Amino acid sequence: MKPVIGGWSLRRRVITLLTVVGLLLIALAAAEATMAARNRTQIDAVLNETGPLRVQSQELLNALLDQETAIRGYAVSGDQDDLNPYREGLAQEKSVVVSMRALLDDYPQISQELRIVEERTAQWRQSVAEPVITTTERSGTSAGQALVTERARQQFDEVRSAVNDLQEEVLAAREQTADNVRTSSNVLVVLLIVAALVVVVAGAVLLLSLDRMVVRPLTGLATQVREVAEGDYQHRIATTGPPEFIQLGDDVDAMRQKIAADLAEVRAARERIEWVNSQLQKQAEELTRSNRDLEQFAYVASHDLQEPLRKVASFCQLLQRRYAGQLDERADQYIAFAVDGAQRMQRLINDLLAFSRIGRLTTGFVEVDLNKVMGDVAGQTEAARQYADAELTWTDLPVISGEEPLLTNLLANLVSNAIKFRRADVAPAVHVSARLVGSEWEISCQDNGIGIEPEFADKIFVIFQRLHSKDAYPGTGIGLAIVKKIVEYHGGRVWVDTSVPEGTAIRFTLPALPGDLEAAAAADSSEQQSALTAGDATPSNEAPAAPTEQSGGSDRPDRADGSPEGGRTGDMRETVG
Repeated sequence: MKPVIGGWSLRRRVITLLTVVGLLLIALAAAEATMAARNRTQIDAVLNETGPLRVQSQELLNALLDQETAIRGYAVSGDQDDLNPYREGLAQEKSVVVSMRALLDDYPQISQELRIVEERTAQWRQSVAEPVITTTERSGTSAGQALVTERARQQFDEVRSAVNDLQEEVLAAREQTADNVRTSSNVLVVLLIVAALVVVVAGAVLLLSLDRMVVRPLTGLATQVREVAEGDYQHRIATTGPPEFIQLGDDVDAMRQKIAADLAEVRAARERIEWVNSQLQKQAEELTRSNRDLEQFAYVASHDLQEPLRKVASFCQLLQRRYAGQLDERADQYIAFAVDGAQRMQRLINDLLAFSRIGRLTTGFVEVDLNKVMGDVAGQTEAARQYADAELTWTDLPVISGEEPLLTNLLANLVSNAIKFRRADVAPAVHVSARLVGSEWEISCQDNGIGIEPEFADKIFVIFQRLHSKDAYPGTGIGLAIVKKIVEYHGGRVWVDTSVPEGTAIRFTLPALPGDLEAAAAADSSEQQSALTAGDATPSNEAPAAPTEQSGGSDRPDRADGSPEGGRTGDMRETVG
């Protein structure tokens, strides 16, 4: 490494410069803080002491003038009401004097002038005001007016002169304090200018030092690095400047040597990666073709299996009807097994065909009113609800973007499952509701059935997965798999809420329309403004209105007292049975 002048490293030079500048700035900052505190104290004196003293001295003069005027008026009229200004002026005088005394700790001269005003006022009151009041009360207005002489006027002029002296002293103190404020402000500005000059000079010195010790060596290093980057990996990198930069140049040159050594390996590895990528691309294309062929095979196989299964089922049913009771009991049992197996195979094929069609045969997304969809679902599940004496209700549901047939299939599967997995001793009750969560609608289908254990919450959405035997609960085990595929096709997710205390709650999300999001944001803003302006204006015993509940039917029985069933106004329920 090449030594530098003085043997100082770049770190040491920068730290020394910054330390000197920092100490200067700290000293200036301390001086500025002291001066700012003094300036603030002086400004407080102007605003909170001398300024109020000027106002109070004028109020004191006004109170004395009111007293003198009231005494003259009373001596002329003899009316006690004319003494009210005297009494009020006396009370105001005492209040003003007390207020001024609280501000005069730092102004002994003003305190002396105020004492003189009090003494002269007391002399005038003792020698003029009180005798006039007493004489007028006892001897009448003529006797009272006789006491209002030129000497009495001179005594009050002395009081007024004392008040003027007090005001002049207050004004002088205020001017002195204002001069102190200006002086301290000027000193503070000078200190700020000095601090700015220190920063500018330090910045200039630092800039020049960085140019000589940092920028030029770095520029040379960058030039050599660019030569290496352009392909000259054999170019040796040499650096001048502070010891740190020389060490940096040696490290960069070591890195150049390692890069040159590894370059051949990188090129070989790149060739291998390109070959692997080409193989992966071929496999991806093959997998896409295979999936497409599998979908076509499932579709064709489902159609081709329908006809022989229908024939098997038809002839088995024909055997069952024609020869029932003519063969032995075991033969009837075998025929029943064959009929049941053919019918279950038909249902499996139909469900598998429906599952494979989701997302493949599309009519395009449109705005779908889920309230209308629930009306269709109520019609589709009417027979099952009548058989199970089930109740289906739903609150106001949103309008979302999707395919109406798929959404109808989705909700019909959920409602059918809720009715099917019911408890033996409880009439099924299914409720569908929705709420806006973020940018999605969260739709819930909740029932009072047998429920789902938490460990099976994910298993139920797997195709052909069943938690019960077909004898206990018939079905193919594909309904919730169809539900999951429809929800994911619409950009949502579906899950089982295992926290409900009774029954099963299956929730799924669907993206909300932009209009719903804007309306929700506007409603939130309006509610916040109403809460700020209304305060406690709403009575505490007023309950919020419940959302309207809808169903497939429009009428429901009333109670004996004439109120709607359930005590809710305006909601509708569908009760079948």
